[in-house]
Amino acid sequence: MGNQSDSMLSNMRTQMDRAQEYAQVEENIFTRMKHPERTLTVTLPVLRDDGELELFEGYRCQFGAARGPYKGGVRYHPSVTMEEVIALAGLMTSKTALVDLPYGGAKGGIICNPKDLSRDEMKRITRRYTEGIRRMIGPKTDIPAPDMNTGPREMAWMMDTYSVYEGYTVPEVVTGKPPVIGGTPGRVEATGRGVAVVTERTLEYLDRSPEDVTVAIQGFGNVGSWAAKLLTERGANIVATSDVTGAVYDPDGIDVFDLDEFYEPGAHPIDEYENAQHISNDELLRLDVDVLIPAAVANTITADVAEEVNADIIVEAANGPTTPGADDVLVERDIPTVPDLLANAGGVIVSYLEWVQNTQEYAWTKEEVNADLERRLESAFDELIETYTEYGVPDMRTAAYVIAIERIAEANAHRGLFP
Repeated sequence: MGNQSDSMLSNMRTQMDRAQEYAQVEENIFTRMKHPERTLTVTLPVLRDDGELELFEGYRCQFGAARGPYKGGVRYHPSVTMEEVIALAGLMTSKTALVDLPYGGAKGGIICNPKDLSRDEMKRITRRYTEGIRRMIGPKTDIPAPDMNTGPREMAWMMDTYSVYEGYTVPEVVTGKPPVIGGTPGRVEATGRGVAVVTERTLEYLDRSPEDVTVAIQGFGNVGSWAAKLLTERGANIVATSDVTGAVYDPDGIDVFDLDEFYEPGAHPIDEYENAQHISNDELLRLDVDVLIPAAVANTITADVAEEVNADIIVEAANGPTTPGADDVLVERDIPTVPDLLANAGGVIVSYLEWVQNTQEYAWTKEEVNADLERRLESAFDELIETYTEYGVPDMRTAAYVIAIERIAEANAHRGLFP
């Protein structure tokens, strides 16, 4: 898994290098932009329910803050590495710039398997991690959010732990909280909603309609399931989806709402769902569909997989699912790929809206939040397409990075180098 993490960081830098050929960026500034500002490793002693002490390891990377406070999620997973966290923090720095949020980028993670932890153990590890990184985070410095295997519950514990040390409630220190303690409606489904919005805009750009397309979604977690439900509401036909146990396929369409009621990781996995044909995740990636949405893990679409992809369009809901080698193949095969920097930016956009509401001590309605999310994504999509067509770049990913690194570079140029 270390090699996968290393390649993810290498892939990100390769993608930035490709964009530099088209962007107006000074070499000295660009060199700075490819490296994190700081990364912290924390050792987390946690008492298990049986009274035994176990040591966990966690990280927080602050990659770049030229445009504003650091912003990025915290993930819990056995495969977490420092290199992965750095890569994801770099991706977040470019993502916030692309969708023009006044943020930089960060990411955090803990090496653990949440399936092996009780609720109380999850609470202890979350509070210990928050104490370990609390000197780095703050509502004007670095604002964590949910990521893989974390959600409103963990954000509530993080906020409470930070607030205890401050001596008063600080809801704006994290986003993705339960609404009752300062969270915003629409945050849980925000990333999946963003994927649906961007998919619909992409189809419109290509003179197609959701009502006329079939969609395969690799990954039925929070992002994948919400994307599936919201695309279904827009008229799309979801014919396949998956989790770590396998995939299900129905050429006539899967009832994603029925699957959503059934699905529960660990207790009711995909491979136990009886109302569709069972296939492998590899087969899902090669299905003859109109839209393929990788919504699982990084490096899913390699050059070898790209040679056998039968989808007309790829929309990246996961972070870093496509390797640079695969990008080359997809360009050659004329399969447009909407990059993760845009496609899964819905979560950080609504996190920003939550943070703004917290700092203003004012709440918006779900309709207002969703409308703002769609407006920002549509504006970013239009800018990406304009850059894609006018700069002569080979693909949408390069166009996205051109926009991002030019904005970050301009901020760095204005701020200068200290000392």
